[in-house]
Amino acid sequence: MGLRSRQRLVTSLSAFAVLALAAHGTAWRAPGGPPPQTPQTPRVGTPTSNPQVRPNGHAVAVDPSIIVVDDGDTVVIRWPGGDVETVRILGIDSPETRHVEHNIPFDQPFGLEARAFAQGAFATATTVELVRASMLDSYERTLGYLILNGKNYSTLIVKARLAEESVTHYGDNGLPQQAAEVLAAAKAAGPLPFEPPYVFRKRMRILSESQKAAPGEPHP
Repeated sequence: MGLRSRQRLVTSLSAFAVLALAAHGTAWRAPGGPPPQTPQTPRVGTPTSNPQVRPNGHAVAVDPSIIVVDDGDTVVIRWPGGDVETVRILGIDSPETRHVEHNIPFDQPFGLEARAFAQGAFATATTVELVRASMLDSYERTLGYLILNGKNYSTLIVKARLAEESVTHYGDNGLPQQAAEVLAAAKAAGPLPFEPPYVFRKRMRILSESQKAAPGEPHP
């Protein structure tokens, strides 16, 4: 896919996200075949023994205008009064976007598309609710599901084949209903067009370490 074609695809994903919100069960599906400035946050953190001090286990309303999308599976909520809450969205792991400070020097194929899908979905949502898990992750981030216009965002991006489900690996985090919805969406979506993000992260960290040891022109 050429650069201009990919740029058009990324741009159009906002519109597809709107359709996904407007029509239950209808979502953009990423093309099949092999894979060819927002707040910077750590990538994947596992649940810890650190308890969530904010309200959890039930839906909390969030003003859509205070949500900033980092990538396909992470958002930042800028609450009134200066409180900033980073939310690692549960149930999913989306392709990576470039985060040099976290040893990811390149965008993963479909990473920009996943972020564009998220940006479109959150920009057009008229109601947003956050259901927090009872524990934070290892980076002290909130773990939770985001409900857009009554629909589980994690299921929307999974149906679009722009994220893989992570429930099988991490469990339901005490939110079985939402986790079951993600598993059902993943089963319906079928094979994904990108390598597992955790594999990509591992490769990028090895590459970053080699670059630091022997500086030179990087190669993906």
